[in-house]
Amino acid sequence: MSTSVFLITPPFTQLNTPYPATAYLKGFLNTKNISCFQADLGIEVTVALFSKDGLQKLFAQLNSTEIELSPNAARILALKDDYIQKIDQVILFLQGKNPTLAHLICKRDFLPEASRFAQTNDLNWAFGNMGTQDMAKYIATMFLEDLSDFIKECIDPHFGFSRYAEKLGRSANSFDELYKALHQPYTYLDTILIDILKARMEMVQPKLLAVSVPFPGNLYTAFRCAQWVKQNYPNVKTIMGGGFANTELRSLSDKRVFEFFDFITLDDGEAPIENLIAHIEGTKTVNELKRTFTIVDDELVYINNKACTDYKQGEVGTPDYSDFYLDKYISAIEVINPMHRLWSDGRWNKLTMAHGCYWGKCTFCDISLDYIKLYEPVAASLLCDRMEQMIAQTGESGFHFVDEAAPPALMRALAIEIIRRKLTVSWWTNVRFEKSFTRDLCLLLKASGCIAVSGGLEVASDRLLQLIDKGITVSQVAKVNKHFTDAGIMVHAYLMYGFPTQTAQETIDSLEMVRQLFKSGVLQSAFWHLFTMTAHSPVGLNPEKYKVKKKTVLVGTFANNDIDHIDLTGTDHELFSFGLKKSLFNYMHGLCLDDALQKWFDFSVPRTTVAPDYISNALKDEEYLQFKPSAKIIWLGCQTTTEYFTQSKKGNSREMMNIGFVTNKLTQQVQVPKMQGEWLINTLQKLAIINLKTYTLQEIKDDYEAAGLEDFELFWDNKPVSTMYKLGLLKL
Repeated sequence: MSTSVFLITPPFTQLNTPYPATAYLKGFLNTKNISCFQADLGIEVTVALFSKDGLQKLFAQLNSTEIELSPNAARILALKDDYIQKIDQVILFLQGKNPTLAHLICKRDFLPEASRFAQTNDLNWAFGNMGTQDMAKYIATMFLEDLSDFIKECIDPHFGFSRYAEKLGRSANSFDELYKALHQPYTYLDTILIDILKARMEMVQPKLLAVSVPFPGNLYTAFRCAQWVKQNYPNVKTIMGGGFANTELRSLSDKRVFEFFDFITLDDGEAPIENLIAHIEGTKTVNELKRTFTIVDDELVYINNKACTDYKQGEVGTPDYSDFYLDKYISAIEVINPMHRLWSDGRWNKLTMAHGCYWGKCTFCDISLDYIKLYEPVAASLLCDRMEQMIAQTGESGFHFVDEAAPPALMRALAIEIIRRKLTVSWWTNVRFEKSFTRDLCLLLKASGCIAVSGGLEVASDRLLQLIDKGITVSQVAKVNKHFTDAGIMVHAYLMYGFPTQTAQETIDSLEMVRQLFKSGVLQSAFWHLFTMTAHSPVGLNPEKYKVKKKTVLVGTFANNDIDHIDLTGTDHELFSFGLKKSLFNYMHGLCLDDALQKWFDFSVPRTTVAPDYISNALKDEEYLQFKPSAKIIWLGCQTTTEYFTQSKKGNSREMMNIGFVTNKLTQQVQVPKMQGEWLINTLQKLAIINLKTYTLQEIKDDYEAAGLEDFELFWDNKPVSTMYKLGLLKL
């Protein structure tokens, strides 16, 4: 077949689900009737490598070389026949095609074990007696990780499941090292990749190869692909875009890059690729290109036709997952933590609720760039339309909304739309831990299928959160996390250390805050990141304000986003790295939550100044849900039964109503006076979420009083009505 555009994601990103960039572009190109084909070369290389044939060739590579092996690699080599024999069945199991193998895997004598299994002493504690599938998935993941360690040591030092040759791409101010690597003979992984690319190019026969490079770990293989296409299909134009280009290549000046790529585009890809296709077909001039680097008259130029505007989010189409080998993706469990595993386990359809970030103030973030700065939400109805189309196409009803920070108001609207349409979906997203996430909103989100959220707590210090301009406090985060957790929504926190002016004392105090959050049960998962100063963040643009100094003022000719810097306060932040991560690994598994913080460090650290009950006191200080007349009241609805009876007390009697609310788990009884009960039953029908009209609390109060009833606040804010949020009566 002949296709206009071949969209590829080079190795490696995720093993469990396609990275969505090409699916987004394919969905857009569909709206323009431009033929295209897409491939995730990462999963294709992975399943070729981790196969009986792939491992036989891999071990044969080692036999033809002389290398001194570590004891771990020597053990794996000695057991190579076992690895070769078992690999196909293990991959089928991780693809969900061979579930009965779990029983063999869990016996712990079926698969060979090397160094990765040192951390698996008590799997019964982690998975219990019935978690056979998950335990086997974890063991099988360790089996692959052992092989990965072997490949890295003996075959290809750049190898990593999601970070291939990342060192060559991260902070590569000069193109020299990468350029040199690209002129070396192919590695074993290169040969697998190029064999697959060759077969794909023969099948697709495109006019344009568009390579998405989301991370530094995709960069080397992206150039290898473009290099081969240039050598073998000189008439095919090559283009690079994606997250790496958007952040790192904005000041690109090395012309050697264009020995591999004809064009490099920045930011949203829809308008640039449409213009490029038109240019290649001869209907647009080079000066009409959008946000594109290229070579003109032997000079590197950046062309941005301002007359060409970007597409609105409602115009870009529905992400299209066709062409991917969806049945080949591998669900792995790298960490025994229910929240943490979402990144590597299960097939998730990727969508975005809103372009950019509605907050857009965090001083460590690239908020000056359009992909953050330009905020544009997508209507909830359109989001649900796209979800339904993607479910029909992929057969998967799990969604990961990959927003910078999903807006609470849009999350509320989306949840209502999902429930109204009776969609059965599981979804999770990234949020800001802001006070808008009330108890009732979290219950609504859970009812719509929200299973987890991740968000930036960053440095768990109020002084530094203010310096970051995060707009939150630690106590507020604790309360919001309690709302999520109480609703049954898991919480992951992104943590940061090494922010400018952060002291050793603040690092230890932040760790203590994190310890207390885990101990209180309102945080289930987290990850520490070392602060990196970037060129387009407020810190990078104005380092003096944050008391940091750039190590070099020279602008590189290749990647220019991450900036080496000196923290003038003098704290050696990297010294804390191992201890922070080790403590967190234990906290995520519910271990060592009462141990002294000094335990995690092999050097003396300050004693924490945080009160041992700081978080528990913050959680006790729950804000009162005040009467807000404008609040929307929604009834999620369950079946009700009614029964009348007479209540007698001290010679007085009154007519009462017993209302039974039938939920999935139980029937809960609520007793109210007869007149108020009849009003409540009628009102719940009007408040039902399936109705398009929503009512405010003030409208309900007016209706209550129009019915001749008295003391609305006394009735509404006291038992039993005040506890009906547990049954689905929500104030939003």
